[in-house]
Amino acid sequence: MAQSEKVAAVAEITGLFRDSQAAVLTEYRGLTTAELTQLRRNLGPDTTYAVVKNTLTKRAIGEVGYTELTDLLAGPTAIAFIEGDPVEAAKGLRDFAKASPALVIKGGVLDGKTLTVDEINRIADLETREVLLAKLAGAMKGNLTKAAGLFQAPLAQMARLAEALKEKKPAAPAAEAPVAEAPVAETPAAEAPAAEAPAAEAPVAEAPAAETAEAAPAADAPESDS
Repeated sequence: MAQSEKVAAVAEITGLFRDSQAAVLTEYRGLTTAELTQLRRNLGPDTTYAVVKNTLTKRAIGEVGYTELTDLLAGPTAIAFIEGDPVEAAKGLRDFAKASPALVIKGGVLDGKTLTVDEINRIADLETREVLLAKLAGAMKGNLTKAAGLFQAPLAQMARLAEALKEKKPAAPAAEAPVAEAPVAETPAAEAPAAEAPAAEAPVAEAPAAETAEAAPAADAPESDS
């Protein structure tokens, strides 16, 4: 392999490590091409199962800081780079290894933390994201039905209230008409110039104030009749 090809291969492996949520190192000695194809199908589209060269992978893990994985790079190595649900991928690897002992799980890394074989098997025993979401949806279904009934009751009450207000609406303008016609604000404005003309005479300024106070009850009279 030319030097440029090695550099490109290291860069590719480094990118796979960085883009993956988890990675599991395996030894595939004895697996046929057909079995490797079946394993890739079992892992799903969110997992890339790649056969790698140990020397180039050591450089890549040095780039990403996973030097704890160096001791696992012995023998024919293939790595499952997991971008999706780590639980689903761990289940696929464990179940395939049970059916085909030629596949050996050696360890891995999850969110930057090194994983042992036992830890990977414990992850495989967990429920997948789809199963957890299905259970959550089932648990919420009953509560959502109750919530829908609770929301419908206030909406029905609001509809009845809107109809009641619609029936009473024509009577409102008749009661408000006298208030709109009363010239309460215009009376002081018309007398204001007379109060300003004799600025030096205090008694003249007090007379309009008294008349304004007397005019207020006359403007309120139509409202009490309605």
